[in-house]
Amino acid sequence: MSSVSPRSRIEWIDLARGVALVAMAIYHFTWDLEFFGYTEPGMTAVGGWKLFARGIASTFLVLVGVSLYLAHAKGIRWPGFWRRFAMIVAAALAITIATWFATPDFFIFFGILHQIAFASVAGLLFLRFPAIVTLVVAVLVIALPNLYATTLLDGPWGWWTGLSETRPRSSDFVPVFPWFGAVLIGLALARFASAAGLFERLAAVSPGARSRPLRFIGRHSLAFYLIHQPVLISCIWLFSQVVPPVIDHAARFRPACERSCTESRSATFCTAYCTCMLDGLRADNLLEQAFSRTPSDEFRGRLRDMAEMCTAVTEGSVQGEDEQ
Repeated sequence: MSSVSPRSRIEWIDLARGVALVAMAIYHFTWDLEFFGYTEPGMTAVGGWKLFARGIASTFLVLVGVSLYLAHAKGIRWPGFWRRFAMIVAAALAITIATWFATPDFFIFFGILHQIAFASVAGLLFLRFPAIVTLVVAVLVIALPNLYATTLLDGPWGWWTGLSETRPRSSDFVPVFPWFGAVLIGLALARFASAAGLFERLAAVSPGARSRPLRFIGRHSLAFYLIHQPVLISCIWLFSQVVPPVIDHAARFRPACERSCTESRSATFCTAYCTCMLDGLRADNLLEQAFSRTPSDEFRGRLRDMAEMCTAVTEGSVQGEDEQ
């Protein structure tokens, strides 16, 4: 087995991690603008922004697998492993506590850091596996949530697996299935690359001085992850004190509703459905509550009833138009 020394740092991996972190900051900045009301609600949860977020998370986790292999393929260095693991767990716990107080209805209980902590331990089991076996397991881990789900895992004790029937409300949810599959892909790719001598070639070539800022960020990824979001939120909050967002709830609701609806239904259906929902919210004076980050249980129940009614009415009207 060919492998670089665990003490040899491959700056290209730091660079890749730094690029992913900058991409993450761009996504979070857009999410923050949405949170404060400067963009349409739900924009970052659908379409290209949704794919962008998933691409960032996948890149991070693949790099976790690569780094795990580089650090421990020749033998697990337990002191360094446990030190890094403790830092990740502490950071994940800090994120959970902070978001519990800031956004209790969307707090992060199993986000990207929680997944990395889990994968750091579970990934050790695959260090000696042939790359092809690890890839097969990765495919199974990624595919399983689309093939199997159970109500037995509904609730906080089982949501983290990703195999529950219901999906929890969280602003960053990265469950074991399917996301651990990305880490396994990273482990397999690292094993292939090591056998081909790719790491030795990368270690011998510097990315260049211009990439130094990105490499610095990538080398201190945990610190950047913890610091960047409070800085971004603080800057946008200060800006909002000078230039408050102009919020027209009706104008924001319709495009956000239609964008989310068209993920699973036709444009014709979604236009009629969202009109029905908007009319219902206006009639009950609930439109402003629809944009609340902490909606009441009573409002959620009313919204579910309204959604069921509008779905039935819209399906009837669209079907009627199609038959004419």
